[in-house]
Amino acid sequence: MTVTHQAPKPPTLYIEGPAFWTPTLPGWDAARAAFRGEGTLADPPAKRPSPQVLAPAERRRAPDTVALALEVAAASMAGSGRNAADVPCVFVSAHGDLSINDYMCSTLATDPTVLSPTRFHNSVHNAAVGYWTIGTGCMAASNSVSAYENSFAAGLLEAAVQCAADQSPVLLVGYDTPTVGALTSVTDSQGLLAVALVIAPERTARTVASLDWSLQENDGGVPAPLSSDAAKTLVHINPMAHALGLFESLARVEDDPPPLELPLSSSTLSLRLQLRPIRD
Repeated sequence: MTVTHQAPKPPTLYIEGPAFWTPTLPGWDAARAAFRGEGTLADPPAKRPSPQVLAPAERRRAPDTVALALEVAAASMAGSGRNAADVPCVFVSAHGDLSINDYMCSTLATDPTVLSPTRFHNSVHNAAVGYWTIGTGCMAASNSVSAYENSFAAGLLEAAVQCAADQSPVLLVGYDTPTVGALTSVTDSQGLLAVALVIAPERTARTVASLDWSLQENDGGVPAPLSSDAAKTLVHINPMAHALGLFESLARVEDDPPPLELPLSSSTLSLRLQLRPIRD
């Protein structure tokens, strides 16, 4: 007799404080309205954000990756009503800082003695989360994740597992920036895009949606197409555009959006998500 065991269903989690930033939709209020067909793209596009988490001098020197990540991280924490110093965080980027990587490679190839120590320390993949924990005084666990084109899905899975295992809220931040220099021949990243949300183990007054999630075999299918014109304008902007389906569903959660699938790899697993509205 063969006995099979079905894996237990992961617990339902809850989303708080969605945050979004790209030059044409600089903030979740603008993005939510546009994704619902009730708003328009910013014209002219906004300049890069100036996160107040950093002191003025650091704010001016911070690279785009740090400015983006900290802007949405702070907005998400404000929306959740939680204290940033107490909340574990997962920061995720497919590429890290491509402009600094290009500068580092070019300088090392031509005149390595003039390499900037400041730009060097900003080149590491956990630079943004480092600025965040220092700026907020966060002593909780922090993590920095990269999985190339599947980075957002991998970061979301990491945050969900951590939240479920520790029964503690987790801040998830995703961001990517444009390719420059020789790197444009190997990867296509065209603009600034950052997203964030808090995943919590229990419903609170700040909850905007429940999240059912599970792992399943990747059958080669593709995620459901984006429905709003605003989201479609961003679909190829950079790898963090893989988060657009989730954030469009959050904007339309009262309409009971269909399930989402986010591939975790090209051939093995996908992350299946179902958002549901909060109703009394």
